[in-house]
Amino acid sequence: MNEIIAKEEIAPDTYRYQIYHPRIAQKRKAGQFVIVRTHDGGERVPLTIVGSDLTAGTVTLIFQAVGHSTRELAQLGVGDRLLDLAGPLGQATHIENYGRACVIGGGYGTAPVLPIAAALGDAGNDLIGIIGARTKELVILEQELGDICSRLEVATDDGSYGHPGFVTDVLQALLDEGEPIAFVLAVGPSPMMRAVANLTKQRAIRTMVSLNPLMVDGTGMCGGCRVEVGGETKFACVDGPEFDGHQVNFDLLMKRQGTYKPEEQEAAAHGPHCRIGLDAAR
Repeated sequence: MNEIIAKEEIAPDTYRYQIYHPRIAQKRKAGQFVIVRTHDGGERVPLTIVGSDLTAGTVTLIFQAVGHSTRELAQLGVGDRLLDLAGPLGQATHIENYGRACVIGGGYGTAPVLPIAAALGDAGNDLIGIIGARTKELVILEQELGDICSRLEVATDDGSYGHPGFVTDVLQALLDEGEPIAFVLAVGPSPMMRAVANLTKQRAIRTMVSLNPLMVDGTGMCGGCRVEVGGETKFACVDGPEFDGHQVNFDLLMKRQGTYKPEEQEAAAHGPHCRIGLDAAR
């Protein structure tokens, strides 16, 4: 169990792992995640389950090596085993036929979008996809989403590929064109998800976002992943990770996401032997 069967770098510092765990492969649903630990004393890192292969008994995880713990994870190779792989955790995505749906992934957020897009497609939705990244080389899963969506648009911040600008610019253009979008799913940096929610709220389009607050145990016991939705406190690990984007208090979310920035920077500066820092990699 927990053996890395395949490893691929799909963009700079972004990796796709196939990990052997038949029980999770069988049980997982779109929108759920696992918590990974590489070694005893290591940090618990939440990662979305991007896919599974029931025949091979594997689950697919995609992550960016952006912090101390995900850099440790990136050092592992085929044949290595994770100490822990706990899941599937979180609420599965609510799937129904909305008619025309738009899925939006910003940066690494494109990875969590993929399994949800596949489930929405299986439910009969006509899908429009919008994915974005800072530069062309950081665009991920374009082919995979292109196979699912009837229309896929790509945006890059620097204009090196696709539309110059942000995914919200593309969404605004689609809405201005009169696309009859009934449902939007957005996953990515919090400012991006907030901007998407602000756009769709003006037109009363149902919008779900997948939140990535600080998470430790993944079972609702630690309270670290609490978020405010509709004026109520929710726990992203057990009540989410998906919530109504029009109800999320993004200001509070982003404030909490920055709580341990100094510790994360110190961990990065001190290298592999440092035990400081919390890696929000999902």
